[in-house]
Amino acid sequence: MGPIELFTVTVFTSYFAIMNPIANTPIFMGLTQGANTAEIKKLAKKSTLTAFVIILSFIVLGQYIFSLFGLSISAFKLAGGILIFHVGYEMIQSKTPSTQNHSNFEIDESIAVSPIAIPILAGPGTIVTAMNNTIHATYTHIIINIAMLALMLLLTFLAFSYSERLVKVIGKNSIVVLGKLMGVILTVIGTGMVIDGTKLAFNI
Repeated sequence: MGPIELFTVTVFTSYFAIMNPIANTPIFMGLTQGANTAEIKKLAKKSTLTAFVIILSFIVLGQYIFSLFGLSISAFKLAGGILIFHVGYEMIQSKTPSTQNHSNFEIDESIAVSPIAIPILAGPGTIVTAMNNTIHATYTHIIINIAMLALMLLLTFLAFSYSERLVKVIGKNSIVVLGKLMGVILTVIGTGMVIDGTKLAFNI
């Protein structure tokens, strides 16, 4: 496997772990309870498109954001690694990540933006992951990053649109197990970011 293929797999895995369309599907079902099929697909489309625009903005403007606020890459990796590790740890403990603050909402289009798009899909962990995949990246890497993001949100749209069928086929227990597995992957990714950030900070 070449460096480009390895980067592609790594980016896809990181997005799948942090966004996890299968684990988020029951949450989507709970927020859209009572909606008909047409409304569910409409909310799924709006939420995934909104999340894509938000995350894409950070991918494209990430370097400018660093310059504007005087952020260093080492500090970003350290803080982002700690955040991602924390989200992953909570997933392993079968807790709803504190970065995802879910509430009860009535069925209307506003829930597609909040809380579904923000912060369930485009939460702090996702934004950190997207920007981390872009640091020191070539145009090829950036295109791959955007393509994997688009693919993940397409899978999320499909999972949300056919949420009832998905839960019946996979089963709630399997979704819980998958969520824990993704939590382990996130803790590893977060640890790696902290190690990289420490090396950069101290020129190791």
